[in-house]
Amino acid sequence: MEIKSIGVVGAGQMGNGIAHVMALAGYEVRLNDISQEALDKAVATIGKNLDRQVTRDKISSDERDRTMARIRTTLHLPEIAQTDLVIEAATEREEVKDKIFAALLPHLKPETILTSNTSSISITRLASRTDRPEKFLGFHFMNPVPVMKLVELIRGIATDHETYESCLAVVEKLDKTAASAEDFPAFIVNRILIPMINEACYTLYEGVGNVRSIDMAMKLGANHPMGPLELADFIGLDTCLAIMNVLHDGLADTKYRPCPLLTKYVEAGWLGRKTGRGFYDYRGDEPVPTR
Repeated sequence: MEIKSIGVVGAGQMGNGIAHVMALAGYEVRLNDISQEALDKAVATIGKNLDRQVTRDKISSDERDRTMARIRTTLHLPEIAQTDLVIEAATEREEVKDKIFAALLPHLKPETILTSNTSSISITRLASRTDRPEKFLGFHFMNPVPVMKLVELIRGIATDHETYESCLAVVEKLDKTAASAEDFPAFIVNRILIPMINEACYTLYEGVGNVRSIDMAMKLGANHPMGPLELADFIGLDTCLAIMNVLHDGLADTKYRPCPLLTKYVEAGWLGRKTGRGFYDYRGDEPVPTR
């Protein structure tokens, strides 16, 4: 099936990035959220990011205007159900995702493909609660979506070949690269990345190094563009903890035990950049380590 229209559920950091790249690639986009404020903020963010691309001569002003015109927002979830492809990009909680798909099901076209931008939750399990497990796929974008070139495509046990090929064609139209992953906890990127961040948390927790020395060591010693604790703040410490819990529960291996310090930061509401404090305090002119 040729995909022409895209529905995106969730207008947060990932959702607005997905809407941005889809509209820029020529797809008609319907962006949904439960909050009008979130939708307005998403449209403003997309406009600002497109303006940045115009300034850097990556797109023309006409392309920017055409992209914005392809995006329509709605608070009413069924309005996006008649699109060819739905991408769920809501919060990383399985019960929330299940409710979204359940609300969509009565309104979908028979041929509509359902996908989730989940970074760790079982695609097979999410798909099994819908009426189309063969037309269900994991469609995991990296953050920030307009910049990062990789998309993980994750097949559930029932996903058919046609669904995979249709979504692969979308990734190629976005000028991104697809990595095919099997449906095991956290897939490829986060299976490797988040335990590294968790180990950095243990390194801090055990006093091997402080926040600044740990991040400096990995940036200068391993040539990482961001240190692991800085990256954790960027991702969101709640998201990192949720993925570690998925790994620990799904694989039953003690090496995936979440660091108690990571748990403590999340309990404090220090979730990183989005809350103003995490391993760094972002409330001043420059980020300052909190430990």
